[in-house]
Amino acid sequence: MVEARILGPDPAIAAWAQAALPVAQAALAGVDLRAGGTWAVGLDLLANDPAGTVAGVPLPWEALGLTETPLHRAQLSAVYPGYPRADAGEHASANAYRLTRDAAHLDGLLPTGPDKRRMIKEPHAWILGVPLTDNPAAPLVVWLGSAAILRDALLAALSPHPPETWADVDVTEAYIAARRRVFATCPRVEMPVRRGQATLLHRLCLHGVAPWGDSPETTTRIIAYFRPQLPVVQDWLGPD
Repeated sequence: MVEARILGPDPAIAAWAQAALPVAQAALAGVDLRAGGTWAVGLDLLANDPAGTVAGVPLPWEALGLTETPLHRAQLSAVYPGYPRADAGEHASANAYRLTRDAAHLDGLLPTGPDKRRMIKEPHAWILGVPLTDNPAAPLVVWLGSAAILRDALLAALSPHPPETWADVDVTEAYIAARRRVFATCPRVEMPVRRGQATLLHRLCLHGVAPWGDSPETTTRIIAYFRPQLPVVQDWLGPD
């Protein structure tokens, strides 16, 4: 199982990123900042078509080593110098988690209901991140070996339930315990990338964003993320 790869550099990836950047910047102008004004996230915000084309430039599927598949509008993640700072009124543990654990998370698990219990609501095939700016600050972080741990833990939690109900099963406790095991046993790896490169992650890989730290970069770091959806949770937890 290959959990995390850096692709490129490739001129076709760079051309797509260059075309997408002004579109992304315009879209992000209306997004509220979080983490004390150092982070903006926009779901389905980039104006790409289902093939990934933006501003007339096709997503370079061949350079990315991927088979073309229908896409959602990309999520945009913008990180600013000083990330992360605490929001006003935020519990101290929330910002501490960003600082010490890189806000590590598993995509696909969403906080559901008033108690924000974790359920698998967005099963996806893979996670592709394409940096739009030439700025490696606050890099993506992955925990190698995490996918197998998380898969086993979630399957164990779901096994007593009929597969057709898996999207509605509370897996919070199983996820938290598995994440703890990942932190204790899996190597943490930073994956800094520049424009012209991309990151491709296994769908079950625990990942996050490193703090800006002492990086001398002064510009915003923007990455476009694609996570094409799978039909059912069973596919998400199935074999690669």
